[in-house]
Amino acid sequence: MAENKSEASAKVKQRWTSRSLGSSWQHQSFYLLIRCGGQQAAYLLLYCVVFYYTLLPSIRQKCSYYLRRRFPHAGWWQQFWNSYNMNLALGKVLVDRALVGILGAGQVDVVLHGKQDFLDLVAEGNGVILVNSHIGCWQVAASVLDFVDTPINLLIQREEGDIDRHHFEHNGSECPYRIIDPRGYLGGVMEMLGVLKRGEVLSVMGDRMLGNDKNGVEVDFMGGTVTFPFSAYKLASATGAPIVALLSHKVGRKSYAIEISQPINVPGDLGRGKEDFIPYVQEYAEILERFCDDHPFQFFNFFDLWQNEVGEE
Repeated sequence: MAENKSEASAKVKQRWTSRSLGSSWQHQSFYLLIRCGGQQAAYLLLYCVVFYYTLLPSIRQKCSYYLRRRFPHAGWWQQFWNSYNMNLALGKVLVDRALVGILGAGQVDVVLHGKQDFLDLVAEGNGVILVNSHIGCWQVAASVLDFVDTPINLLIQREEGDIDRHHFEHNGSECPYRIIDPRGYLGGVMEMLGVLKRGEVLSVMGDRMLGNDKNGVEVDFMGGTVTFPFSAYKLASATGAPIVALLSHKVGRKSYAIEISQPINVPGDLGRGKEDFIPYVQEYAEILERFCDDHPFQFFNFFDLWQNEVGEE
């Protein structure tokens, strides 16, 4: 059983990828449509492209891992329709991200909830850990954080050969955030500690494992067991930085709502044992699950989070 579980964990690390679907010319076609006809022109092509991809069994399989958990009683047709809606929602987010980069942030209206609470946390001077998830459009969300005077640092891993552009890359501007590569020395831990000690904002992904599964803990999520990283919570314990989840979702054709969750306060000096951090990672998992209940097609998960559950053979 231990060997089977180890093999399953390895699959988790191999299955998910940040590399974008589609070829370079397909992406360029959407960028051209945005420049010539704006969002509406790009959306017209998007409906056709999404329908084609949803016809592919491999694409529907990638959607099914999450959608079967969210809609356990859906029949074949409902599963197909759910996959289409999930792919379409992701496509619109990617178009909107490019729209902001090509034509400017004014193309999308963003309503931010919890702004003053977030500023109050930053003012405490212990730094703030901002936990993002693969929901809504985190890059649109990050684009409205310019009200924060302190620098924002992103822990992000980008695969070689990824042709999808971040919003700031479309207009040739410099990255507005400092990037920390998790493949660097000690996984970027020393850089992240320095960021928090300077009272800055550190943004990390909370729903993806980067590297070895030893950096993750098992928590309950949508009726099963998943492995989420706990490094951010360990940093919070060491530095006193509060953790908040950044939640974004599309509410209209050109509008997004951004919510900053209540803080997850991790006690200091919890030590090195990963079990001590499980309750705080579980808090995040519950925040994410409530989001999925409210916005089922805005969680863009396309690999089996639950595949390393004990007992599955």
